[in-house]
Amino acid sequence: MMRQVREEYFFTDGRVIVQGKFSTRGKRKRADYLLFHKPNNPIAVIEAKDNNKPIGAGMQQALEYADILQVPFVFTSNGDSFVFHDKTLTEGDIEKEINLDEFPSPDELWEKYINFKGLAAEPVRKIVEQDYFVDDSGMSPRYYQQNAINRTVEAIAKEQDRILLVMATGTGKTYTAFNIIWRLWKSGIKKRILFLADRNALLTQTKNGDFSPFGNDIMHIIKNRKIDKSYQIYFALYQGLTGTEEAQNAYKEFSRDFFDLIVIDECHRGSASEASAWREVLDYFSNATQIGLTATPKETKDISNISYFGEPVYTYSLKQGIEDGFLAPYKVIRISTTVDEGWRPTKGLLDKYGHEVEDRIYNLKDYDRTLVIDERTQLIA
Repeated sequence: MMRQVREEYFFTDGRVIVQGKFSTRGKRKRADYLLFHKPNNPIAVIEAKDNNKPIGAGMQQALEYADILQVPFVFTSNGDSFVFHDKTLTEGDIEKEINLDEFPSPDELWEKYINFKGLAAEPVRKIVEQDYFVDDSGMSPRYYQQNAINRTVEAIAKEQDRILLVMATGTGKTYTAFNIIWRLWKSGIKKRILFLADRNALLTQTKNGDFSPFGNDIMHIIKNRKIDKSYQIYFALYQGLTGTEEAQNAYKEFSRDFFDLIVIDECHRGSASEASAWREVLDYFSNATQIGLTATPKETKDISNISYFGEPVYTYSLKQGIEDGFLAPYKVIRISTTVDEGWRPTKGLLDKYGHEVEDRIYNLKDYDRTLVIDERTQLIA
């Protein structure tokens, strides 16, 4: 089991700095001590300074780290006593000096936190205290994945049934989803789960990769619209459950209450659009808790992830990922072609599906949205 006190806790990798053909790393962020109530549930940051510094030295840095790690309690010390900053308070002794022997226990801090968050009553408490999966390989969630998992589990424990998680591409959304599902499934609050994706390769990769600890006996990929109701965790393509004809709507072979939890990967692809076929699936299983995962929430006059799922319970942006060094910085390369200024189809031109292309001027606003010109895409690539 992981120690409750982690010394010199590095929680970022340091920004990747590119210099010509070479690269180096910026400074990693490090808390002197991070206290955990349970593994992957950080509860307090401690910054320690030497004896010739004031007791509160380092508080500003500690508060910054506490905000990033979403930790409610902050301590600084020079070895003589502590300054205790309590982020669960809005008035009164938010910050006070305490003696060395007055340092609160992990359980005292946890009680204070769950009471502040309204998580102390059963069965809510049992859910938020459910352990993470213990990975024999030593792999554990990064700090932002912990934040995403803990905030989601807390929201569901408090009966929030529509949840949006925004995490940049490459930051481990599927691994995060596995840990959320594991804790909810182990706590017994969610027994039948549907994981929706938009590509076949993702289903197999997810089932055999991050989700493998569940074991094949309880997991099933829905193929060819064939439904088997003897499993607990299902994987399906959006388009694999719906069709143009009513008879092709395989999801209706399940009762409306069959699933307790639905996780929608890449939910910006249309699940929040009223016109989307996969929105039918979400509406049909409306009693299930639904978690939308996306790197880019879609907000237009026709489609809104936020109006459907609500404000994100946690956001980890591309900018933050680059700053932390978990993602590499990028450089935009602009390429223009002769059709970028405007292109008009010849009269009677048919697309590859045999439909006549509307006769008008197309430009950059249309390309890869209302119109795809394969030759242009290949040239730019």
